[in-house]
Amino acid sequence: GSAPNTTAPSSIAGPLPDNGYKAEVTIAEPPTKLRTGQKETINIKIKNVSDVTWFQRGGEISNQTDNKFYLAAGNQWLDKDGKQTSEEEGHNGIPKNLKPGEETQMTLLITAPKTPGEYFMRLDMVQEGVTWFGDKGSTTTKVPVTVVK
Repeated sequence: GSAPNTTAPSSIAGPLPDNGYKAEVTIAEPPTKLRTGQKETINIKIKNVSDVTWFQRGGEISNQTDNKFYLAAGNQWLDKDGKQTSEEEGHNGIPKNLKPGEETQMTLLITAPKTPGEYFMRLDMVQEGVTWFGDKGSTTTKVPVTVVK
C-alpha cells in the first residue's frame, strides 16, 4: 500500500510565524557614493537568526502562480532623517533554504535614488506580499550613501 499523503500544513507556502522574521543582513563593502539612478550590484550576507527554517518560496510547496510568500533580501532608501522614500527598491530571492543559524552570501542589485542628496540604504529581508522583516522587529542594516548627479 502507498503511504497516505500527510503533508503538514506548515509545508505549504504562507506567511512566516512572527518569530520567523529575524534576520541579520550584513554588507562588507558598502557603497558610499552613487550617481543618481546608478545601478550597482552589492554583495551581502544574510543569516537566519530565528528558530524557524526559511524556505525560498515561503514553504516546501508553493501553490502560488507568482512570487508571493517568497523570501528575499532587499533594500529601501531612507532620507537623511531616516524616513522612507518612494525610491526604487531592490529585491532578490534568497538562493537556498536556510535553517536556523545558517547564513549565505548573495548579491542584490540596487538602484540609486533619482534625486541627489544624503540617504541611508536600509538592507533587510522581505517576505514578498507579506512584510519587511524590519516591520516585525528584525534588526536592519543602514548604510549612509551620498547620491550625486
